Amino acid sequence: EFEKRLEEQKKRHNGGNHWIGTGGTSPFGNSGHHPNGIRVGGHSLNRTASQIASNRAFKDLSKDRILDTRSISIALKKLNRLGRSGPKSELEIEETISATAKNLGDIELVYRKEKKNHLKLLMLMDIGGSMTEHTILCERLFSAANSLSHFKRFRYYFFHNCPYDYLFKSLQENKIIRTQELLQELDSSWRLIMIGDAAMNPYELTTPGGCIDYFHYNEEAGLSWLRKIRSTFPKSVWLNPIDPKLWNIPSNILVRNEFPAMFPLTIEGITNATNILNQ
Repeated sequence: EFEKRLEEQKKRHNGGNHWIGTGGTSPFGNSGHHPNGIRVGGHSLNRTASQIASNRAFKDLSKDRILDTRSISIALKKLNRLGRSGPKSELEIEETISATAKNLGDIELVYRKEKKNHLKLLMLMDIGGSMTEHTILCERLFSAANSLSHFKRFRYYFFHNCPYDYLFKSLQENKIIRTQELLQELDSSWRLIMIGDAAMNPYELTTPGGCIDYFHYNEEAGLSWLRKIRSTFPKSVWLNPIDPKLWNIPSNILVRNEFPAMFPLTIEGITNATNILNQ
């Protein structure tokens, strides 16, 4: 139908409900108001397109982007679950003094186990599509988390719009892991940070087979996978790069029903998120 209308159309079209154009209610075009259309060219406005008529070449986030601020790293360093482990290698001053006094001045050194961060962090990141315009901001966050030796363990995977049956270690190289395998491998001691704009056509969340991308046929609806992920990682937050004033779209509301701890991807938002994860 799209190709047929493209052949018949002879001039630029704005508004209306049939031809390919801008600002109308036609199912083909951009910047319009069709609730389930195919975006052709232009930029996403209402973020409800069910498909995009262009080459969707996704790129992985860069690990080595130079940050123009240290504030993201500082905010992430507040994520901790401190505990003592390993050999007794740290000198305990007060107990050493006490033991030496009881020993009538003969020095007796008392050691204790070193205090370390036991927190394990998992990041699941939405990339491609409407997230492309937020790539630099997300790369700063990803670079900061990836470069920190602060966590006991750190793992990350990518998805597009919503996690389904597969997650991606690399979309470019098509390196995947089954989501169910990941949920079985990790446990509730891991902290989870989801990163995405939660902006998509709602049926991608509510309908089996609703995923629009070629690398998935989701036999379970997106919301089902979000519930499984949240159930596995009860200590979880969602960071959203979009201004909270724009969070009233249907898909965002559906996502927040599953991940109520959603914060803007700002320093204040990251700080609030770490406070939740540290509880």
